[in-house]
Amino acid sequence: MTLSPDDDFAAAEFALGTLEPGERATLAARRRREPALDAAIRAWEARLSPLAEATPPIAPPQDFLPAIETRIRAAAARPASDGVAALHKRLARWRAAAIGATGIAAALAIGVVAREATRPAAPHEFVAVLQRSADSPAFVASINLDTRELTVRPLAAPPQPDRSYELWIIDPKLGPPRSLGVIDAATVTRGARLAGYDRAVVEDATYAVTVEPKGGSPDGKPSGPPVFIGKLLPVEP
Repeated sequence: MTLSPDDDFAAAEFALGTLEPGERATLAARRRREPALDAAIRAWEARLSPLAEATPPIAPPQDFLPAIETRIRAAAARPASDGVAALHKRLARWRAAAIGATGIAAALAIGVVAREATRPAAPHEFVAVLQRSADSPAFVASINLDTRELTVRPLAAPPQPDRSYELWIIDPKLGPPRSLGVIDAATVTRGARLAGYDRAVVEDATYAVTVEPKGGSPDGKPSGPPVFIGKLLPVEP
């Protein structure tokens, strides 16, 4: 059975941990009865495993869980509210993540619990999976929006003899596509080409890869249409 592009994209979001709880539960139920969907999720988890190096697990405070349970017991004497119900859901999600999650998934789940005791903060770690349609992803770009630090990791990009891959940022506010530099199909590429861009532009932009002459575009413009493209997704919930 061939997986639809929508289901393949949902499998990628499942592996990244960016689905809403209800959508994640539905997909988890489907994967148990749909071998093709289960295989797609496993494949995405394998493809995105290099992100674990860029997002180390975050250890929660040692006494954090007892503090949450104390808050829940104290709230139990009062009429039920959406806040209490949400807290129950957060606690259940934390327990499940603490038992079974590692790498990126663990960092994401623990981040959800940590935000219950702190002031809400906007996510600052984002990734863009750069691929052609529903094909295997070629690159994963990870960006810290606070520092504008950009890291591009190759996954399945085919080598281009005597040619170069070049990464571009595309947004209406910027006008024509702007080059973020040549990226390597064999090794991790790190750079700080986003330092001069506004956070909102970086977060909302489209990221694309073109094949250019060796060393990059000679005139600062894409030589042809993108071969891989993607949008940023938050790493933190």
